[in-house]
Amino acid sequence: MTHQPVDSEHAPHKRWVKSSHWIITLSFFALVFTGVEMIMVHPRFYWGEVGNDLTPVLFELPVSRNYQHGGWEKSVPFSEAAGAPVSAARTYDIFNQNGWGRSLHFLAGWFLLVPGLIYFIAGIFTGHFRKHLWPKEFSLKLFWNDIINHVRMQIPPATNGPQYGLLQKLSYVIVLFFLMPVIVMTGMTMSPAITAAYPFLLKIFFGAQSARTIHFFASTALVLFLIVHVVMVIKSGFKQQVRAMTIGK
Repeated sequence: MTHQPVDSEHAPHKRWVKSSHWIITLSFFALVFTGVEMIMVHPRFYWGEVGNDLTPVLFELPVSRNYQHGGWEKSVPFSEAAGAPVSAARTYDIFNQNGWGRSLHFLAGWFLLVPGLIYFIAGIFTGHFRKHLWPKEFSLKLFWNDIINHVRMQIPPATNGPQYGLLQKLSYVIVLFFLMPVIVMTGMTMSPAITAAYPFLLKIFFGAQSARTIHFFASTALVLFLIVHVVMVIKSGFKQQVRAMTIGK
């Protein structure tokens, strides 16, 4: 019995695509969970190199009892110099579960970074990005029509492989080549050990606290992408899509 060759444009997902997809997905869930926990510990965001409870805030999120807290003793400057940093003791009980949250966040980050690098390198050398993800058919008319179809929830039925629409391709390109690198690099910029060896990261992202703020917005964009992605999977055929990305052929 002979088998007909499979057209590369209609081939199923490669095993390395499936495995990296699910490893990155699980690590991303862990990163979101621990990231939210760390924001609950310190829901204030700043711009620049430093920031703490006693410095001006860029914005603050109402996500825990630490939001807009009060109860400080009298602040004490470290020196008599103008603009000297100050310190003050709290007089209230704060939510503080930062130790395990940071450790698990850092660990989950490696499970995103390593498979992500493998996927990125394999995607380049196998032509996966060029064949399946790069929007070479882009035109304003096709782009607008695809947006209208998605707004009307007119989603094409599922296929068993990487046959993506224009809007899908553009979304994946933004995620893979912009949001994910920003997430990784801003995460590294928040590590004093890494910035001690590579101080240029602090200049690129305007300081450690600015990197944290950019990291938050990039993470929020990825969460929104994930929500839309899941909705599209459900609308186009949930069982078939999951089967194609797991054990399906």
